[in-house]
Parts: sequence; C-alpha cells; structure tokens
Amino acid sequence: MGRNLQLPALETLIDLVHSLPGVGRRTAERIAYHIVEMDDSEIDRMIGIITDAKKTIHKCKICGNFTDKEICGVCSDETRDKSIMCVVEKSKDVISFEMSGELHCSYHVLHALLRPSDFEDDSTMRIDQLIGRIRADNVKEVILATDFSVYGEATASYISKRIKPLGVKVTRLGTGISVGTKIQVADTMTLAKSLQSRSEI
Repeated sequence: MGRNLQLPALETLIDLVHSLPGVGRRTAERIAYHIVEMDDSEIDRMIGIITDAKKTIHKCKICGNFTDKEICGVCSDETRDKSIMCVVEKSKDVISFEMSGELHCSYHVLHALLRPSDFEDDSTMRIDQLIGRIRADNVKEVILATDFSVYGEATASYISKRIKPLGVKVTRLGTGISVGTKIQVADTMTLAKSLQSRSEI
C-alpha cells in the first residue's frame, strides 16, 4: 500500500479481525471496511451486544460448558444418561455432538488441550473435577472426543491414563474424522458415525 494511503487505525482493525479464528486476511479487510462504514448507532449496538454477552455468559460450574445460568441446560436436564460422559475441548463441540442426535449424555468441557509444559499442571482442564464427577455419577463410559491433532491425541491419552484406574470404559471416536480435523467443522453425519464406531482405548 502506498505511504499516502496507509491508515494505521484501519490496519489495526484489520489485524484485530484477522486474529479471530477462521478469518482470513481478505475477509478481515472486508469486515473492517464494513465496520468503518457502519452508522454510529450500529457500532454502539454491536459494542453493547458484545459487552452483554461477555458479562452474562460464563462456564457452568459442573461441566464447564458456556451458559447464562449457574448450571447449563445439559447438566440441569434430568433425562440425560449420566452413565456416559463425553469429554470435549470446547463448548462449540457440545453443540456439534448434540446436533448429531447420537448422544443424550453428560459432557465435560476442557477449554484447552495439553501442551508438553502442562503435564505438571492439568488444573486448567479441571481433571480432578472430572474424576469427581465420574465417581459421583457412577459413570460407566467416558468418550474422549478431542480433536485428532497432536495435542488432541496427547490430551486423550493423558486423560485415559488418569481415569482408567477408576474402572470405567474409555473410548475414542471412530472412523470418519481424519487426522487434524476440528470437531467443530465435521458435519453431523460424520460425527454420528464416529460415535457409533467408537472403540475402547
């Protein structure tokens, strides 16, 4: 871009939008230009919605899923099969599995995957709480539904080793999801098939 055409504030906005997951540079540019062209009232409304969401949405005290109440809709659902628990990385993964129609169980949301430096401290993923829930709810099967990435596999292996001594069946998603695929981008049919073909580890 020519020196006379550079707009530092716009470039900063583009960089901010570009930092969002799944947003490429060209898309970030289009969004940034659109934001600049918006009326002040529209900007104020957008800021208000973001602020309200940030203030009202938090993690469920039981499973870690996002909710605007103390306990999320899944944990407060008495019809759930609590003998099966699905462990996922993100709240979005819960939605993906729910849309597959294959599960009606409980969940545990990690909100992170283990990095090599984390093996000394797994508190951010609330593994102790997970173990407590498995015992309290008499869970029979834990489905490890993290991504099939290096960190996702390492996390699944680590959790499996932590909970195997509890005597529960530990399974991993089966066929249909390729290595490196994010759970959130897999279609509902693929997720359903991967759950149906899950295998014990």
